[in-house]
Amino acid sequence: MPARLIDRRPELSADELITALVPPPRFDAVRFSTYVPNPDEPSQAEAVVDCGAFAKRVAETANRKPKSKLRALFGGGDEAPSGPRGLYLDGGFGVGKTHLLASTWHETPSPKAYGTFVELTHLVGALGFAEAVRRLSEHRFLAIDEFELDDPGDTMLVTRLLQELISAGVFVAATSNTLPDKLGEGRFAAADFLREIQSLSAKFGVCRVDGPDYRHRGLPDAPPPASPAELEASAAAHPESTVDDFDALCDHLGGLHPSRYGRLLDGVTRVHLRDIHPVPDQNVGLRLVAFADRLYDRAIPLVVSGEPVPLLFTEEMVNGGYRKKYLRAVSRLTALARDAAQPS
Repeated sequence: MPARLIDRRPELSADELITALVPPPRFDAVRFSTYVPNPDEPSQAEAVVDCGAFAKRVAETANRKPKSKLRALFGGGDEAPSGPRGLYLDGGFGVGKTHLLASTWHETPSPKAYGTFVELTHLVGALGFAEAVRRLSEHRFLAIDEFELDDPGDTMLVTRLLQELISAGVFVAATSNTLPDKLGEGRFAAADFLREIQSLSAKFGVCRVDGPDYRHRGLPDAPPPASPAELEASAAAHPESTVDDFDALCDHLGGLHPSRYGRLLDGVTRVHLRDIHPVPDQNVGLRLVAFADRLYDRAIPLVVSGEPVPLLFTEEMVNGGYRKKYLRAVSRLTALARDAAQPS
């Protein structure tokens, strides 16, 4: 019988939550030199330069005389040389912002941390605010991927956390997503980010990364869903793969904090989902967005039966307030389905 994700209930200790704050496997080997700017989008080449300069400032500060812990506690961190301590990468999905963020992380000196917005909120909930500040203040640099504004409480929590960390001398870089070619509509832009962290806005520089979604530039659409027999054959041919009924997985994800979805996939080589269909409501949809992000982070190919991947979210959902998330998820899942369709 093939393994099932629904049989896994991963747990993370407080220490594991900290040590797990590193780039996911897909971005473990990326560097500025491996980022390929779109020649039609000059902002992409400029972003490589800006991110490299930011990483250099982190390194330069690390080489200066360290501040005392007492000065850090009361906001006496050294001033960053020739630039702000924060960097916000502003752009649509599929332009390589996470590649640039991870490259910046790789170029900065240790100790450093890399996590998603969801992972940070979970960290604070697990450790408590004061302990999370203490642990993260020991780092020189914190990278935050997928910064979200959907929950005002979480936004305030992370903003307060960043205030404490920047006061302690920690550099911070963050990404989020905007809709390509959709100025205004559903857009998460630099203006929104800076408004929500207004007390910190002067501490952040903005780096624009424009362009179309590279994951589908000149590539075919998602492959058609597999037949039940094809799905089972794929699972049998790939050791360490999993097979789950779509509805059962959706129910299982509802019982896990999204910060555990990555650990749920540890050691998995390919995910198979039977009978996918448009999701029934927003809560299920947003859990699947987080699951899709962790699948993509780990470059795990996806095989599905049932409805095509692009129909996973209803037209009403895609045109609603979480439009950017659903489009990103479809983009990433399509790329993973395409990976699974490639000859082994």
